Amino acid sequence: MTSRHNESVLPEQDGRTPPSPADPHPAARIPVAPIAILAVAGFLLVTTEFVIIGLIPALARDLGVTPAQAGLLVSLFAFTVTLFGPVLTARLAGHERKRLFTIVLLIFAGANLMAALAPNVWVLAVARFIPALALPVFWGMASETAAQLAGPGHAGRAVGRVYLGISAALVLGVPLGTVTGNAIGWRGAFAVLAGLTLLAALLMHVWMPRPPMAPVASRSGQFGLLKSSRFLLHVLLSVLVFTAMFASYTYLAELLEGVAGIAPAWVGWWLMGFGLVGLLGNWLGGVMADRNSLGATVGFLVLLAVVMVIVVPVASNRWALAAVLAFWGIAYTALFPVCQIRVMQHGQQAQALAGTLNVSAANAGTGMGAVVGGWVISGFGTASLGYASAVLAVAAVLCALPLFRPSSQ
Repeated sequence: MTSRHNESVLPEQDGRTPPSPADPHPAARIPVAPIAILAVAGFLLVTTEFVIIGLIPALARDLGVTPAQAGLLVSLFAFTVTLFGPVLTARLAGHERKRLFTIVLLIFAGANLMAALAPNVWVLAVARFIPALALPVFWGMASETAAQLAGPGHAGRAVGRVYLGISAALVLGVPLGTVTGNAIGWRGAFAVLAGLTLLAALLMHVWMPRPPMAPVASRSGQFGLLKSSRFLLHVLLSVLVFTAMFASYTYLAELLEGVAGIAPAWVGWWLMGFGLVGLLGNWLGGVMADRNSLGATVGFLVLLAVVMVIVVPVASNRWALAAVLAFWGIAYTALFPVCQIRVMQHGQQAQALAGTLNVSAANAGTGMGAVVGGWVISGFGTASLGYASAVLAVAAVLCALPLFRPSSQ
């Protein structure tokens, strides 16, 4: 993708997006149908990635492993995305988007069926590895496609709307997966996901318009992003952000059961409330990313740190716990689109690759967060998870501070 084209999509100005010309109907410039289709696809892909979080207690009991060991399945998915995402996206950047999106959905459908039939944790691990190869290809190109369709000054809101798929997965996908797992078993949850993802692939093939193909930079030009120390610092910031987020979120079901004393049958509904409030965070993230993506990153990190410090002390009080989880959900969900827009703004010459590098960074953080959270549980107990996340959030804020200086590049 040429630098000139990308500058018209996500203008960069030290993390701030310049105001667009007067537009009395800004929302009208964002096409509804293709953005909605991408959001639905994203909902199913993110549900597949994270549904296991709500199923960890039941899955661990059924397969005879500990919760910390089951949490490594989250790390496996995340680290696979990290290692293979940028290379696969660069290789596939010149391919037609609609066809790629459809193929990704078919891969996820088959992998979910394999997970439903997995006789042991090793087969389940393979079923997690396969779709992880395809996830970053979807998110990198879906973010670029949404920004391209929306045009200047609207990219943050367009990507935010695609990222409603993430919020919907938290609101409905992961919690209902947990409820389904409690009702018909964790295998049933994966089987339902397989059917829904297959249906989504059919809808994508029939209804998704073919977005115009933008010029694609050479592979050496795309990976020229890696020569920018400022861009690499933005990627590192995303790693730290998601490590802080997932050190606790990976074990949220375990925290609700083991620390707050929530009955297993009610955990899914608590997760649903967490995600429902996250819809507000998704909207705030998209709006604030258009204004100042770096400032929004720091602001939501500070909110996350404060929430993580107080979540365990208030866990015994249901009303206080609900209020804290609400703010946690806002900070958590907002950081998804905020980080994606922030990194894409600083990867002008190859935004699909920049978006995928952020997805890889996010998944590296997701995997490390799951590992750190498992280590904290094993060494200090579940009640220490919040403090670990708070420390990591503060570290991410410190990493962000040098980026407020004007770029010399």
